Parts: sequence; structure tokens; C-alpha cells
Amino acid sequence: MGSKKILIAEDSSVIQNITRKVLQFQNYEIETAKDGLQVLEAMAMEDFDAILMDINMPKMDGMECAKKIRAMSDPKKSKIPIIAITGNARNYTSKDFNAVGINDYMQKPVNFDDLVEKLSSYLEK
Repeated sequence: MGSKKILIAEDSSVIQNITRKVLQFQNYEIETAKDGLQVLEAMAMEDFDAILMDINMPKMDGMECAKKIRAMSDPKKSKIPIIAITGNARNYTSKDFNAVGINDYMQKPVNFDDLVEKLSSYLEK
């Protein structure tokens, strides 16, 4: 079995780089995107096993992006696990996340041990 491919959608390059390093250490293959539009472009070109989605991104935020992913015609892509990473600036609730198809969420600052655990629980399914 090849390594799992994770798309990190995060506009902060600092957080992006730390997350990439932590996940590469866990043998995940990593691609990154700075906004929701880049996420959709990346997904059009290749398959991922999970997405870590920052909620507050420029051009298209994580909520809108998740809705568009769930509306994709490709069943594999439309069902990809999405874990939201949020500073919760707009105080979204888990119901809000569920409504757009986000599987799970974590607060910033991210606890990377929890993140690794959460990711592996989705990827083992």
C-alpha cells in the first residue's frame, strides 16, 4: 500500500510548513494549497486521501470549498474526509461544519498529536 496523500489547505505558510513536516514524518505524502480555489484545482488534477482545511482562507473559505467538494460528481472525490482547522473567528458550531460536509474539526493552535490521531482514524476506514 502506498503512502496516503494529504492536501493541506492553509493560507499561513508557517502553519502549512509545520503541518507538512509533522505529517511527512508520519509518512504521508503532502500537497498544499493557499485557498479554496487552489484546493479545487488540485483535486481536479489528482486524488487525495484526506484534506486539512483551514476555514479562514482568501478567495474561497473552507466552508464554501467543502460544499463544492461535496457537490463533485466523482464519488471518490466527493466523499474525501475533510478535517477543518479553525481559529473559529466566526464561531462555527459542529452543526455548521456538518451542514457543509466537514467530517471533523480542530481548533488552532493545532495539537499535532491529536491531528495525527484524527487523520489516521479517518484513513484506516
